[in-house]
Amino acid sequence: MNLDEKSLFLDAMEDVKPLKDCNSSQWLKPVKEKVVQKPDTLQLDNFLTTGFLEIIPLNTLLEFKREGLQNGVLDKLRLGKYKQEASLNLIRQPVEQCRQLLFAYIQEAKKDGLRNLLIVHGKGREDKSHANIVRSYVARWLAEFDEVQAFCSAMPHHGGSGACYVALKKSDQAKVENWERHAKRSR
Repeated sequence: MNLDEKSLFLDAMEDVKPLKDCNSSQWLKPVKEKVVQKPDTLQLDNFLTTGFLEIIPLNTLLEFKREGLQNGVLDKLRLGKYKQEASLNLIRQPVEQCRQLLFAYIQEAKKDGLRNLLIVHGKGREDKSHANIVRSYVARWLAEFDEVQAFCSAMPHHGGSGACYVALKKSDQAKVENWERHAKRSR
């Protein structure tokens, strides 16, 4: 502090009086506002199970098809012929977070009318690696969704056995649009 600053300080503090009894003054800590966590209403409806898991061996490709779905649809899905409209990356995520993310992702995709998705779950070198556990859970969870028509392991350029293609059912709006488009052709 130079001389000018010191004199300015002393001038500013000229009428300040020291406290006589310091014991009577209390310094209160600022009160922190408690953050009330609101429950995630989307996750309250989450029906995906995390119980006993049968681990799918690494050399087994993921594949699932609902009854009534044509084999050609699964073949095209397996070959990556459907354009992927969205993707979800679950690599290095804890299992519970994967469960929550997958549930929210499928619900959002259904709401947005998406049909073809890519889920990247990763792959490990051993059957009991974390990535393979997540992979096995993803296979179980996808089959639990009524909206999922089929899923299978992805092509190598989309992640191979570390990812899977998912085909969702058409939304009611898409069914109506499809019907109208094909009905106009038949007239």
